[in-house]
Amino acid sequence: MNDIAAKLTFKEKVGYSLGDTASNLFFQTFILFLLYFYTDVFGISAASVATIFLIGRIWDAVNDPLMGMIADRTNTKLGKFRPYLLYAALPFGILGFLMFLSPALSTQGKVIYAFITYNLMMMIYTVINVPYSALMGVLTPNSQERTVVSSFRFVAAFAGQFIVQFAVLWLVGVFGKGNESIGWRWAIAVIAALAVVLWLATFATTRERVKPIQEKKNPLRQDLSDLLKNIPWVLIGSATLFQLLYIVIRGGSIMYYFKYFVQDQQLSLLGRSYTFSYQSLTSAFLLFGTAITILGAVLTNFFSKHFGKSRCYFGFLGIAAVSTALFYFLKPQDIVLMFVLQILISFSVGPVSVLQWAIYTDAADYSEWKNGRRATALLMAASLFALKLGIALAGTIQAWILDAIGFVANAAQSAASLNGIRMLMSVIPAAAGLIAVALMVFYPLNNEKMVQIEKELSSKRQK
Repeated sequence: MNDIAAKLTFKEKVGYSLGDTASNLFFQTFILFLLYFYTDVFGISAASVATIFLIGRIWDAVNDPLMGMIADRTNTKLGKFRPYLLYAALPFGILGFLMFLSPALSTQGKVIYAFITYNLMMMIYTVINVPYSALMGVLTPNSQERTVVSSFRFVAAFAGQFIVQFAVLWLVGVFGKGNESIGWRWAIAVIAALAVVLWLATFATTRERVKPIQEKKNPLRQDLSDLLKNIPWVLIGSATLFQLLYIVIRGGSIMYYFKYFVQDQQLSLLGRSYTFSYQSLTSAFLLFGTAITILGAVLTNFFSKHFGKSRCYFGFLGIAAVSTALFYFLKPQDIVLMFVLQILISFSVGPVSVLQWAIYTDAADYSEWKNGRRATALLMAASLFALKLGIALAGTIQAWILDAIGFVANAAQSAASLNGIRMLMSVIPAAAGLIAVALMVFYPLNNEKMVQIEKELSSKRQK
C-alpha cells in the first residue's frame, strides 16, 4: 500500500475517534463516580462494592480474549470489526442506563442488582470495545499515521471526559432537584442516548483496509502463544495494568477528597471573598484538568516524533506520578496548589493515554513481522483485559481501603478515615504509576525499529 493510500481523511479520523467519546462517556463515569454512586447514592457498603468489582473480573478473564478470538475470525461484508459497533451500540446504552436505575430494593437486593448490571455492562463493553480498538490497527498500515489517529481518538476521549465532568453532576441536580437517586437515573439516560448515536457514527464513517499476510485461520493455541511471547505487548500490557491503577484510584478518590477533606472553602479573588462548595470545586478541578489533558494529547505527535513513543509514555507518566504524590502534603485550604499540581498531572496524562493504544498497534505489527501471523483483535482484547483488570483492581483496592479506614458515607470522617482518603488521592496511586514507568523503560520498539517493520510488512503484503 502506497503512502497516499495509507493516509486517512480528516472525516475518517474524526469518525473513528467518536467511538472513544462514546466509550468514555461511561468509562469516565465509572472512574469518577461509580464507587461514589454505589456507596453514597445507592446505599451499598464499600466492602460489598469491593466484592462486586473483584468477582466480576473472573468472568472478564474469559470473555476479553474470547471476544478477541471471535472478532479475529469474523468475516462479513461490513468487515471483521465494524459490525460489532453497529449491533452492540443499543445494548451498550441500555445496560449503562440500567446500572444507575437505583430501584427500591432490600440491602441484599441492591447488591445483587448492582452485581448483575455491572457485569452485564462490562460484557457489552468488551463486545464493542475489543473490535473498536482492533479497528484502529486495520484502518491503515502506517505506524505514524496510527499515532495521528490515536491523537484524534484521545482528543475525542477527553471530550467525552469533559462532557462527563461538566454535565453529569449538573444533570443530576437538574433532574433530581435534591433527590440524587432520580437525578442520576435521568442524567445517565442522556449520556446513554448520546453514546449510542456516537457508536453508530463511528460505524458509518470508517472502513477496514489492512489484510493480514495470510488469511488462514490460526489455531487458538498458536494465537495465545504468539501473544505471550510478544515482549513489547507483555511490557505495555503490564504497564497498562498499573497505569489504570494509578488513574482510577486517583480519579475515584477526587469526589471523596473534596467532599470530606477539602469541603467548602472561602477564597479571595480580585479583592473579594467567595465561598465555593465542594461540588463546585470538584467540577472546576475536573474540568480544568481535562482542558489541560486535551492540550497534552494534541501535542503527543510532536513529542513522539522527537523522543519516541515509549520514552514519552514513561517520561510523562513519571511526572504525573510524582506530582500526584505531592497531594499528600497539602492542606484543605491549599486550593491554588491543588490546581497547579493538576496542571502538571493533567498535561502529562494526555500523551500517556494517546500513546498507550498506538503502542499496542505497534505490538500487533511486531507480532505479524516476527511470526507471519496477525491476531489484532486478540491482542487488543488482551490489552483491554489489562485495562479492565486495572479498573477493577483499583476499584476493589479503593473500596477495601475505605472499609478498612472506617469510612462512613455522608457523615463526618474520623482522623484515620481522612488520612486514608488523602493516601488514596496521592501516595497509593503514585506508587502504581511509578511501577508502570519502570516496566516501560525496557520497551524495545523505538521509531527506527517501527519504520523497518513497516517496510518489511508492506513488502510481504504486496507479494
